[in-house]
Amino acid sequence: MLDAVVVGAGPNGLTAAVELARRGFSVAVFEARDTVGGGARTEELTLPGFRHDPCSAAHPLAINSPAFRALPLERYGLEWLHAPLPMAHPFADGTAAVLARSVAETAASFGPRDAGAYRRLVAPFLPRWDTLVRDFMSLPITALPRDPVTLARFGLAGLPPSTWLMRRFRDERARTLVAGLVAHVMAPLSGFATGAIGLVFLLAAHARGWPVARGGSQAISDALAAYLKDLGGAVHTDYEVKRLDDLPPARAYVFDTSPTALARIAGLGRYYEGYRYGPGVFKIDYALDGPVPWTAQEPRRAGTVQIGADSAEIGAALRAASREGRAPDRPFLITVQPSLVDPTRAPAGKHVFWAYGHVPNGWNGDLTDAVERQLERFAPGFRDRVLARATAGPAELAARNANYVGGDIGTGAVAGLQLLLRPKLSLFPYTTPHPAVFICSSATPPGPGVHGMSGHNAAKAVWRRLRQT
Repeated sequence: MLDAVVVGAGPNGLTAAVELARRGFSVAVFEARDTVGGGARTEELTLPGFRHDPCSAAHPLAINSPAFRALPLERYGLEWLHAPLPMAHPFADGTAAVLARSVAETAASFGPRDAGAYRRLVAPFLPRWDTLVRDFMSLPITALPRDPVTLARFGLAGLPPSTWLMRRFRDERARTLVAGLVAHVMAPLSGFATGAIGLVFLLAAHARGWPVARGGSQAISDALAAYLKDLGGAVHTDYEVKRLDDLPPARAYVFDTSPTALARIAGLGRYYEGYRYGPGVFKIDYALDGPVPWTAQEPRRAGTVQIGADSAEIGAALRAASREGRAPDRPFLITVQPSLVDPTRAPAGKHVFWAYGHVPNGWNGDLTDAVERQLERFAPGFRDRVLARATAGPAELAARNANYVGGDIGTGAVAGLQLLLRPKLSLFPYTTPHPAVFICSSATPPGPGVHGMSGHNAAKAVWRRLRQT
């Protein structure tokens, strides 16, 4: 009998398996796809030699993750590559605000009226970032806070809606950049605790940047899997689990799946009936004949580029997808240019480019024209650079990754109390009514992103149970 079986080889499932194996437990991972990775994969989606990330591409949370930083992943091939600028946000007048590693450079891009306000916003947290991020990403009660004063101060700034955070700034440049940061997790700007989302992304950039992984996001998953095997764990791919009886006997079963799938497989009935899924996304991977022809200079040096004319346009796009049940006319876009710093991603002189916009959950339309009209506003001539494109709406994303119910890449709505208390209102979110069954996916705290902390936190609950029994 194994000590633990993990279902799903995404970053959280692999991290949970690694944490258990490091503590001497026997572990096996079962993955439905023919490769490990979940939301951190790399594939040739367009043309030969163009290597794309089907989901995550830039990794501010991964490089700052306390779980990943405690593991020797660099020994297993993981290498972070940094663009000169972590992120840029262009405007219609040909200028751009930036999120740079330097606080001073970032503040200067907002203009003189908001530079001081920005420095005052980040100053209390940045010197204590490593402790803060560990406390923040370990919530709820999996460990006592190491710096409760700073965490409380962060809560005062971050728990109100992001619209409150944006009121600190007098001009639209800073407000627009912050609105775009919140939109990375598809949360309405007026939602509870959305200010914390913006703050985390800001601080992560200043602390360690927004890098890409050399060779693609698959390198993160491959490093985790290789380390697990060295620890004695096993990984079985191309193995779909439909019920617990499909798995070998074990003292604990840990699911890196959606709550819906877990309830079905483990026979939990309607236990997660109240769990809500959020908007979907429409994603396009491009093979380009050259770099994106941005009008502003700053996006030409940035790994990630946010596209939204102002905070009102971004807010309208989020409302359309999350509340009005329609695709926005001018979608807010998150784009990544990995080949700007990673020549392994495309043939010489060519580039890969990654973009997505928000759409309603389960939407079945085609957003390609709206996406490219948005790109042409800030990069005229973009369409002339396109050699090939691979599009994926909610249905295609869900077919590639069963956790993305209705195209929701966050595995659950990041809105209201569900932002922090997921998948149920409980102090023990990783446990289930079945004493041997646990959940470790992005549906659990701290939520979406490639950081492994949901798996790390769940592993704590598992090894405590195993030691008790």
